[in-house]
Amino acid sequence: MAFSVPSLVVLVMIFSSPIGSFSCDLPQSLDMGKQETLTVLGQMGKVSLLSCLKDRTDFRFPQEMVEASRVQKAQALSVVHEMLQQIFNLFHTEASSAVWNMTLLEQLLSGLHRQLEDLETCLLQEMGGEQSLLGMEDPTLAVRRYFQRIHLYLQEKKNSHCAWEVVRVEIRRWLLFIHKLTKLIN
Repeated sequence: MAFSVPSLVVLVMIFSSPIGSFSCDLPQSLDMGKQETLTVLGQMGKVSLLSCLKDRTDFRFPQEMVEASRVQKAQALSVVHEMLQQIFNLFHTEASSAVWNMTLLEQLLSGLHRQLEDLETCLLQEMGGEQSLLGMEDPTLAVRRYFQRIHLYLQEKKNSHCAWEVVRVEIRRWLLFIHKLTKLIN
């Protein structure tokens, strides 16, 4: 997955804003939750990715969610929240339950749920008076479209083990990228 320089700037701003810059205090559990999510996703892999090379695809993560110079705190929180919600929804399906180890899947879903709860309070505070997103397309819509492509891919591949492995690696890579950026900035 290749990111353009403007996209990296946007992603750094969105996902690695120092915790103190938000009007609410994001709990430290959110940062620990990201690490836990990465760990559990890593443990979930049970199919050799080499055997699934033919199933790889580019899900086209939204490169131009927002202009880097116009990112607002509420937008950043909203995008992070939407990403976590979509990941939760993706793995909280009957098809997912049929593929993954239930103990690990429950750990993943529990961790994502805690992170979502932690973010919701801050998101509500930040969104407080902001009605508009500067006339731009809501960046969370781009995230939803990205996850819609993932859902369609899984349907096309009939929720095969290889398809789920490709998705797991995609999500883990994305979360790892976010985690590394936040470690560098903080």
